[in-house]
Amino acid sequence: MAQVWYASYGSNLSRERFRHYLDGGRPQGASRTYPGARDSTQPEDDRALTLPGEMFFAWESPTWGGGIAFYDADTTGPTLARAYLVSEQQFADVAAQERREVPGEDLDLSHVLAHSRHDLGPGHYEALHLVGELEGLPVLTFTAPDPAVLQRNSPTSAYLAKLVAGLRETHDLSDDDLADYLLDRPGIGPEWDRARIAGLVSGSARR
Repeated sequence: MAQVWYASYGSNLSRERFRHYLDGGRPQGASRTYPGARDSTQPEDDRALTLPGEMFFAWESPTWGGGIAFYDADTTGPTLARAYLVSEQQFADVAAQERREVPGEDLDLSHVLAHSRHDLGPGHYEALHLVGELEGLPVLTFTAPDPAVLQRNSPTSAYLAKLVAGLRETHDLSDDDLADYLLDRPGIGPEWDRARIAGLVSGSARR
């Protein structure tokens, strides 16, 4: 089965959180139980990478109760990400669950591979993006079709804790650099200061 790299820039930076898209179940702090993928085989590999666009927080997630991460490919970055090596079928099932659909249908990736973008519909994670290539395989992610129309909104502690854990797992950042990165994201609210983010960083170090 053909493989692709799925680039995560939000809570799926955390491998433990991403596994719920493959295995099913409910992540700690979330209100939603995920059905999982048709094939729960774990990724063969994962890599740290940097995307050229900008990650921001927006919307009001029914799963997390606050803003969540989106990606704007047309705005100057960088965006810190983690690429998981999965099958095309697994990528389709992860994308379906992000769109709050039941996984089970494959995606035709020919359009996004040829044109770098494919909008599947008007939802919040309906835009597929080709963001690069790694070891001869495409690197794909998804976001909102029109990031500009999303209302910026600050994330909850539960959501941001997953993102922090994933950044610590994947990227070699000092605590200060990690805080700087998050505080520079559009949508992060004034309730999030360096001290409060430091608490999340310390918590992720204990796990």
